[in-house]
Amino acid sequence: MLIAMNRKAVLRVAVAIGLAALALPGIVLADDSAAAIAAGGLVPRRETRIVMAKEVLRISLKKIVVDYDFRNDTDEDVTTEVAFPIPPYKNEFPEGDIQAQSFKDFHLWVDGKPILYKSEVKATLNGRDVTGILEANHIDIRTFGHFDDTTEDAHHVAQILVPDFTRLPKDAQIRLFKEGLFQDQGEFVFSLYTVHLQYHWTQTFPAHSTVRIRHEYSPVVGYHQMDIDSVKLGLQPASAQKAAALDPDSRSALDDLMSYCPDAPFLRGVERQVEASGKNAADFTGGQYWVDFILTSANTWQRPIEDFTLIIERPQPEQGLKTLVSFCSPANSKVEKLDADHFQVHLTKLVPTSELHIGFFEIYPPTPDHPSAKSSPPASHRRTSVMIVILIVGGLLIGFLAVVRHLRKKSRAIAKQV
Repeated sequence: MLIAMNRKAVLRVAVAIGLAALALPGIVLADDSAAAIAAGGLVPRRETRIVMAKEVLRISLKKIVVDYDFRNDTDEDVTTEVAFPIPPYKNEFPEGDIQAQSFKDFHLWVDGKPILYKSEVKATLNGRDVTGILEANHIDIRTFGHFDDTTEDAHHVAQILVPDFTRLPKDAQIRLFKEGLFQDQGEFVFSLYTVHLQYHWTQTFPAHSTVRIRHEYSPVVGYHQMDIDSVKLGLQPASAQKAAALDPDSRSALDDLMSYCPDAPFLRGVERQVEASGKNAADFTGGQYWVDFILTSANTWQRPIEDFTLIIERPQPEQGLKTLVSFCSPANSKVEKLDADHFQVHLTKLVPTSELHIGFFEIYPPTPDHPSAKSSPPASHRRTSVMIVILIVGGLLIGFLAVVRHLRKKSRAIAKQV
């Protein structure tokens, strides 16, 4: 087992074990799961005179693209700050991706031209603003001190680096430990603060004119294994669902499924795919992905959205698989199927009252042409099971880390003698 794993993977899992043992805040070891992060649209700062005349929102597992027509109906030009707020985030190593959490690939166009934007960032710890402390020590807040878990030394051994912290004098490091901003993990240090980030720029909306703005970014997609029993129960009347004697996990799985507003044809479609896979419920293998979008951010402009279009794109079939899509349509409106892989909702005079929660459901049939997901998972957003690895090789990995640490100390001692 250890031979088959590369050294970096071993170190990642071993660190995960250590963090879990210390009950480090923000670290969650999921059973084949990953959490989504909900971002939204653009918001103005202290300005409500601009009308969102049109919004076209395109959502897929790989990209979110939003096109707006903003109209200024007043007799004077309006200049305001426009922002793209990012949900607060922590360093969720080893599960989280700092680049993804900070939506680093956010891009912006105004009237067809790319626009540069500014970043505004601050840090908090237990509700206390600690931005000044980190800035005084020249620690990059957004990247947690340029936290890097991708570097290897000359011997191809994975290293976890926090260069902004380790270059500080010892007394400064001790102060940051005492402040609770960082924690010593032996081989590396780990940040404990929360990042609050937003991208913003100054925008002028000329009088009696329309400005077209586009922004796009990659969503942080959620994932967990699908529960076939909840699908079967979802086909029952609401009264039967409520009366069912379910354990907390099963009840949670049912509630989760129903949060996508699945209709009977959708649920029966999932059942048919299970039957086609030749698996029973006990052996069922399926993946449930979701993308969240904060639609109510549109209410920060002059309401309503005069013309709103939502387009959901499901992934192209992968090795013969077909993804099923379910979501709660805004204002319970009709969903139109544009083609095999695109679904559309069109509304006028929309005032959003809830957020979007888009579910993508896959089933992996174990056929000769398409092995089960356990042996050959789809490439898009696939996660390996951290918990399974921990249960099998956890003790060995802890021992492995201890040996590595001992050898490093020994090599340092020899180097000093030389």
